[in-house]
Amino acid sequence: MLALAALATVATPGRADELQPVTPYRPSVSSPAQLPAPGQLELELGGLVTKADGGHRNSLPYAFKLGFNDSWGVVVGGEAWVSAPDDNGGRSHGVGDTTFVLKRAFLVDSATAFGLELGAKAPTAKDSIGSGRADYSVNGIYSHDFEAIHMDANLNLTRLGVWEEGSGRTQTGLSASFSTPVSDRWGMTGELSGTRRRGADRTAQALVAAAYSPSKYLTLDFGMAKGLNRAAADWSLFGGVVLPLARLW
Repeated sequence: MLALAALATVATPGRADELQPVTPYRPSVSSPAQLPAPGQLELELGGLVTKADGGHRNSLPYAFKLGFNDSWGVVVGGEAWVSAPDDNGGRSHGVGDTTFVLKRAFLVDSATAFGLELGAKAPTAKDSIGSGRADYSVNGIYSHDFEAIHMDANLNLTRLGVWEEGSGRTQTGLSASFSTPVSDRWGMTGELSGTRRRGADRTAQALVAAAYSPSKYLTLDFGMAKGLNRAAADWSLFGGVVLPLARLW
């Protein structure tokens, strides 16, 4: 994250005619196969409030995205700040864990793309906020445009650094999001997602969100997610922004 932020600081801000339209990854769980425009550093920043097990967890998720070309790119993300319940009945505050993702896009045509993400989570959060161990993941992506409806389907495997005795260490995640424009500047997204792991309860949630783009260089979003079973979080509320920081080349 620090390296990308430094690049953004020293880079000459691009003029509007040099910037390209943003490629939002938030707010859904699913990632699209497509990469940001090559050489354009983009920032995603938001706020997230989640209620689970009778407590509230508040955070500021972020992501820096950079495409090297149409096929390769990186994403560095995490939580800039977290406020979460601790085991003593109080609250813990601090930065969250940091995730590094190497992304490969396979563009089939203007409507279809496949993607592959290799990720590693660094335990930069203190133990009362994060797991205290590194996780490793691989995510397969299928993106397709059905005329006005865009779909992103993800299937991923995560090798957990911490897991309960008697349960599996590898977690499987599955998600599918569907988005569509409703006007020149507004769009809607719906998504179903969930996880499963041997010896642990499965999770499932539904998400709905709206996005507003006052220009092709800026997208604002807001929405909510609702857990569909007892293992999932009760609900989440979120809002955020996607914008270009600089054109590096």
